[in-house]
Amino acid sequence: MVLNVLRIAEEVGNYLLNTTLKNSSKLILSDSCNQSNNCGTLHRMKKKVEILAPAKNLLQGMLAINSGADAVYIGAPQYGARSNATNSIEDIAELVKYAHLFKAQVFVVINTILYDNELEDCKKLIHKLYDIGVDALIVQDMAIMEMDLPPIVIHASTQANNRDPKHVKFLKDAGMQRVVLARELNLDQIKEIHETTDVELEFFVSGALCVSFSGNCYMSIAGGERSANRGSCAQNCRLPYNLVDGTGKTLIANSHLLSIKDLDLSDQLPNLIEAGITSFKIEGRLKDIVYVKNNVSYLRQRLDHFLSTNDNFQKASSGRTTFNFEAKMDRSFNRGYTDYFVNKRTEKIGSWDSPKSKGQYIGKLLEGKGKGYIIENSELLNNGDGLYFLNENDEADGAQINVILNNLVIPNTFKLIKEGTDIYRNSDAEFNKLVEREDSTIRKIGVKLVLSETAQGFELVATDEDGHQSTSSYITEKEVSKKDESIIADIKKNLAKTGNTPFIVDEMEVDFSQNWFLPISKVNEIRRTVLEQLVDIRIAEYHREEFQITKTDHPYPVSKLDFTYNVSNKMARAFYKRHGVTEIERAFELQWDPGKSRVMTTKYCVKYELGKCPRFQRETMGEKVVEPLTLKQGEVEYKLKFNCKPCEMEIWEKDAELEYDEDQVFL
Repeated sequence: MVLNVLRIAEEVGNYLLNTTLKNSSKLILSDSCNQSNNCGTLHRMKKKVEILAPAKNLLQGMLAINSGADAVYIGAPQYGARSNATNSIEDIAELVKYAHLFKAQVFVVINTILYDNELEDCKKLIHKLYDIGVDALIVQDMAIMEMDLPPIVIHASTQANNRDPKHVKFLKDAGMQRVVLARELNLDQIKEIHETTDVELEFFVSGALCVSFSGNCYMSIAGGERSANRGSCAQNCRLPYNLVDGTGKTLIANSHLLSIKDLDLSDQLPNLIEAGITSFKIEGRLKDIVYVKNNVSYLRQRLDHFLSTNDNFQKASSGRTTFNFEAKMDRSFNRGYTDYFVNKRTEKIGSWDSPKSKGQYIGKLLEGKGKGYIIENSELLNNGDGLYFLNENDEADGAQINVILNNLVIPNTFKLIKEGTDIYRNSDAEFNKLVEREDSTIRKIGVKLVLSETAQGFELVATDEDGHQSTSSYITEKEVSKKDESIIADIKKNLAKTGNTPFIVDEMEVDFSQNWFLPISKVNEIRRTVLEQLVDIRIAEYHREEFQITKTDHPYPVSKLDFTYNVSNKMARAFYKRHGVTEIERAFELQWDPGKSRVMTTKYCVKYELGKCPRFQRETMGEKVVEPLTLKQGEVEYKLKFNCKPCEMEIWEKDAELEYDEDQVFL
């Protein structure tokens, strides 16, 4: 039975037909191997690297795969760290089938902390996910390692705060097959982890950044009833604050002091591969289709370029994608970009003006004219675009273009903008319209078709790029064509019409001893049959890796766990005790002390952003700031503590008593 999900390709299935016909004798695949067994042998020797895309829902998951993703991660009905991105078991099952058709994988996030009354329900959910063919789970709570589970692969979520070699090696020895590393790591630290253990390593390479160490942000729960570790982050870090020094002086007013730029490591893929990363993850299970397709497409092309010049690595899935738009990272949602700490601390990373998207830089405002603007590089703009700029109060502002007349950009609502102001486009109307089209990315699997005669009639054999094979026969008494000219050209033309199937004919042969007559209707029929069968064969023959978790007792790297280890149930407690932990503090959500708690630890540093870092900016910092520094928003206050030896900043609630070590604070 052909999958219902293949309807997405229905309107675009003939897009590549002309190319196929022009090269019907033989086509060269751009990023996948042809049919030879030797090529398959070479592929098995290469290390697979993947693009891992977010899937808010079934449709976005399918479109991410069409755009070139080797794997997608998606939320289940419960227990995912994005409570607004849940999906039914039925939709996940449909996505699994579609992904497996392309030998792509589906990972399901079960990465919240669990309470005791949820453990049994979570276990039942995991069994359902295994039964529908999910490739792996991404988990935070170690209670899952204690459950009676099917042999499903487990990945350690970045929410598990995977920052050091000992911790990562422990997780591998406990049965984790992959670890999603903390975003804050640099290339040297990643390499050290890779050299310590052979576990698969996954790393975020694009998208929004959590300012806190993942799993260690408690601002939401401290400020109300929403817990980030329970999937309901209130994004307190994106709110505006005043920065007040120890004398009560306001240093900065009404600025988004904890909001940071978005991540873009697209130019670091070779370095990350060398350091040991094999999965490149895109953040964004709450983002829109344009963001997902654009980011996946851009990274796919960057990675394919690397793979085309490196014989040691290969793509992790099948098929290849045709892109009918020019993917660029700055043309979808972004707050400006940073490489974060992958090359250590080198730049300021704050996005203090606004937590919203800046988008693509266009140019400076040259002149306000009547009710419109003369903008540098205005030829890049289109009617309906959204503009971003800072107004006269240095506040983030915007306008939507109504029409462009003779280089005069006329907005729907005119606003005064100073000459020389930088203008960005944070909504590209034409680009969005183009990317949203279903045929903006088309993914096809290469196939070879061989039509030959048999004693009973004719037989069509389809062999795809991975060696899967399907056969369809037409039983008939053979007759020589009454036409003098060969019918081979007409047969090939119709064999190439793969239509709404996921296949493209890269090579075809018609092996006839005579100029046999074969009705075109029958050619179309056996072609449809052989390709429909090949869809089912590919899915049925998909190999899912499995791993049965067994309980271990090797020692945990530390013997005492504070609240940042997020132990919130009896099974997680039992897990850590069996591995030698003697003291276990309850999760923050179970023991919060209002007004006195540490609510965040981060590598981000407000003093560095101010140019007042005594470690890296001593020569230019001028006068030291008077501590403690405080973030204020209305009645809400947070104190900042700077730990310069590990190069970290802590955020505490206002009633906390901070202890300062002068040698630690001012190096």
